[in-house]
Amino acid sequence: MGLNQGRILPDSRWRIPGRGRPRGRAHGQEPGSEPAVFPSFQACPVAVDETETGFAAGLGVPPAGRSLAGDDSFAIDSLWVSAERFITLFHAENRAGPPDRRLRHVRREIETTGTYRHTPDELTFGARVAWRNSSRCIGRLYWQSLRVRDRREVTAAPDIAAESIEHLREATNGGRIRPVITVFAPDTPDRPGPRILNSQLARYAGYQTADGAVIGDPANADVTRLARYLGWPGGQPAGRFDILPLLVQEAGAPLTLHELPADAVLEVIIRHPEFGWFADLGLRWYSVPVISDMYLDVGGVCYPAAPFNGWYMCTEIGSRDLGDTGRYDQLPVIARHMGLSTASDRNLWKDKAMTELNLAVLHSFSTAGVTISDHHTESVRFLQHMEREERQGRACPADWTWIVPPAASSATPVFHRTYQDFDKAPNFYRHPAPAMVKSPWLPRW
Repeated sequence: MGLNQGRILPDSRWRIPGRGRPRGRAHGQEPGSEPAVFPSFQACPVAVDETETGFAAGLGVPPAGRSLAGDDSFAIDSLWVSAERFITLFHAENRAGPPDRRLRHVRREIETTGTYRHTPDELTFGARVAWRNSSRCIGRLYWQSLRVRDRREVTAAPDIAAESIEHLREATNGGRIRPVITVFAPDTPDRPGPRILNSQLARYAGYQTADGAVIGDPANADVTRLARYLGWPGGQPAGRFDILPLLVQEAGAPLTLHELPADAVLEVIIRHPEFGWFADLGLRWYSVPVISDMYLDVGGVCYPAAPFNGWYMCTEIGSRDLGDTGRYDQLPVIARHMGLSTASDRNLWKDKAMTELNLAVLHSFSTAGVTISDHHTESVRFLQHMEREERQGRACPADWTWIVPPAASSATPVFHRTYQDFDKAPNFYRHPAPAMVKSPWLPRW
């Protein structure tokens, strides 16, 4: 159940300096060779149009190592306004007493360093409220159950990868999926925090062939090309469900690759409760959707690497991941096995195939003992969440186009009403895609 996927914050509190000279050795490099150098990118995006690639170039970025305290009064004032709102909210909702003393401390810290550090309780509260404020997520009834792993001291790429792997294991929990977020080092005025380029911690490769076809998941073709360029061998031979390595960049260093161990990714083989032939399609999916290419904004502080997860709703896998024409495009395959003609849409073969695919996903996850929900249940629970928020006197932002499920839409209660969609902090926002990911000079494989 995704959170604000596709959203980009309209402005940032400060502009982060460009990456320094790369150092170290990338995965697969020959000893003594130069590391792969790519254009630097923003760890926390500034206002850009849709053609921007997230570069620091041309944005008036202050030189590295220069504090914004005393140099950029607008950025300081903007950060202070965000901090004041958040600290006041934290004290009010947690009955922590008047915020005055804490606000004075935060104000002095911002004026001295150009930023401030959240307490562990503030970080936990901020991450949970960011989920509560995510207008594109239908699963927000559970926002208070989010487990927060405070890893702000972690900045090195190997350590980030190791903690990400531990996140997968903890969230998977043997199939009883737990909502978890791991928060790594934040951006500061003189040093950007680390970043994970993968859209999710577990993702399937998409190998683009010379004729333009894709083996695997087309959504990950660009990241797969980059991983191959950096030395990842890929599947031998290329498979439809090869787990990608993590692509991590720490400040001032080149991208590095980190393989995910097999025991960190629990996969579910997709079978149908009635159609024996369904297992022969060779479909599978990983059990935990850990979103990793969004950043967490809490009180004006940007955490550029903060992977988080809930659990799957069946339509995310069935209707979209396996069903979309731009993804695995399995509806025509399933329809043919069902004996349905695909010559015309008037027999509703797509609807029938999609229903059976979603049923197969639900059946397979349930049989494997892996947490999953259906779109009818989550629709009811989302309206319960809205009612709870209203009783607390809070407005609940919601994007109708994301809340309404992609299957049986009008048969769910969330379809038959309107919502207010507005930006509310704290929140999660998507990074602009770095130019290195879509670079035209990366070869096809």
